[in-house]
Amino acid sequence: MMKRSDAAWTLVGITAVLLCGYLLYQEIHTLSLAELTESLAAISYQNWLFAALATLGAYIALAWYDRIAISHLGKRISWWFITLCSFTTYALAHNIGASVFSGAVVRYRAYRSKGLTPQEIGVLIVFCSLTFAIGTILAGGTVLLLEPALLNRIIEVDSWVSTAVGLSLLSLVALYVVGAWRQLPPFRIGKWRIEYPRLPIVGKQLIAAPLELLCAAAIIYFALPAENNPGYLVVLAVFLASFSLALLSHAPGGLGVLEVTFLAALPELNTVDVLAALIVFRGLYLILPFAMAILVVTGFEARQWAEKRKQAASEP
Repeated sequence: MMKRSDAAWTLVGITAVLLCGYLLYQEIHTLSLAELTESLAAISYQNWLFAALATLGAYIALAWYDRIAISHLGKRISWWFITLCSFTTYALAHNIGASVFSGAVVRYRAYRSKGLTPQEIGVLIVFCSLTFAIGTILAGGTVLLLEPALLNRIIEVDSWVSTAVGLSLLSLVALYVVGAWRQLPPFRIGKWRIEYPRLPIVGKQLIAAPLELLCAAAIIYFALPAENNPGYLVVLAVFLASFSLALLSHAPGGLGVLEVTFLAALPELNTVDVLAALIVFRGLYLILPFAMAILVVTGFEARQWAEKRKQAASEP
C-alpha cells in the first residue's frame, strides 16, 4: 500500500509537471518542428562527441558515489558490479522520479545479493544522497563567488547577496569537513544514523560530487550554439538551479522544470536552440541510459530467478 507521504509527493510531481507544461506551452507554442530539427542539425559532430563524453563522465562519477559509500561501510565489492548497480539506479530514478521510484529497490536487490544488510544498504543510499548534496552545495557556492551576477538570472538581488549565499554554502561544506576531521558524534537523517567518514573518504566526495554536476552541465553547454553562448559558468549555474528544482518538484525526469528554468534564465539565446540543447541532454543523460537500465535490470532478475530455480532443483 502506498504511504500518504508517497502519494503526496506523487501529487506534487504531477502538479509540477502540469504547471511547467502550461508555462512551457506559453513559451514554445509558436515554434515549428522544422525550426527545432534545424537547430539540432546545427550541432557539430565534434560537439555531439563532447556531449557524449560528458555523459560518460557523469555516470562514471555517479558510480564513484556508490564506490565511496561502499568504502565508508568497509566493504569490498567489484567496480564492475558497483558501476552496473549505480548506472541502473540513477538511470531509473532520474526518469521515473524520486517520489515514485528512488532507486532504493534496485540497490536493495543488487547489494543484498552481495551480502550487505538492509541497514548497511540504507546507510549507503543516504550516503550517496549526501554526496550529491555536498556536490551541489560546493559547486553552487563556488559559482556564486566566481560570478555573483549569476543569481540575477533567476531572482533580482544585489551582488553582495550572491556573495553571502556563496560563502554560506561553502561554510556548510567546511563544517562537514571539520566534523570528519574531528570525528564528531554521528548525525541523523530521518531514521538513519550516519557517522562522519574518514578524511580520505571526504576528499573523494569533494571530487566525485561536483564532477558529476560539471559533466552533466557540459552536455547542455556543448549542445548550445556558439553565437550568444553565455559561457560554461552560466550554464552550470542554471543547471544547478534547474536540477535542484526538478528534484524538489519530484517531476519525472524534471519534465518541464528544466525547460522552463533554462528558457527563463537564458534570454540571450533563441528559444529553439535552448530546447534543442535540452533534447540532447534528455537523450544522452536520461532516455538512452533508461533504455539500457531496463535491459540490465531484466538480465539481473532473470539471472536471480535462474539461480533460485537451480538451487530449488538441487535440494532434496
